[in-house]
Amino acid sequence: MNLSNFLLLDGDPLLSDAFCTQVDSSQVIVAGANTRHMVKLMFDQQAKDYCYCDFTNEISVAELSSYLSRHHKIAGVLIFSELYKSASDSFKWIIDSLHPKRYLIQQQGQDYHLEPLNTPFRHNHLSCNQDPDSLAHLGD
Repeated sequence: MNLSNFLLLDGDPLLSDAFCTQVDSSQVIVAGANTRHMVKLMFDQQAKDYCYCDFTNEISVAELSSYLSRHHKIAGVLIFSELYKSASDSFKWIIDSLHPKRYLIQQQGQDYHLEPLNTPFRHNHLSCNQDPDSLAHLGD
C-alpha cells in the first residue's frame, strides 16, 4: 500500500521505529507528543513531516487538523492496533474524527498488515483536509 501522505499516530516510539524501518514510510506524516522521536524519524528519512499533538487535548488536535489542512492532503490515518484497542473512548472519538480512511497497523512476525477501521467517521472541527478558512464555522 502506498503510504504517501498518511498520518501515523506515534503513540509508542518502539512500535513506530520498527514500522518505519520495515516499510517505505518516507512520505508519512507523524503526529504525537514525543517531538524528539519524530525529529529523529525525519532525520533518518523515515518520515516526511511531523507535528506535535497532545491527543488528550482537543485544542492540540484542532491545531493538528488545521496544520494538516493547510500543508498536506492527508490520505488516511494509521494507528497501531494495540494503541487503539487500549485507548479511552474520548481518544477513539478523536481518531474517528481525523479522517474517513483509518487503518489499524497489525504486526504479524516481521510483516505489517493494515486493517481498515470500520467505526463511523465523525466529520467535525477535528477532521483533516477541510478548507482551513471554514474550520471556525464547523459545528459539532
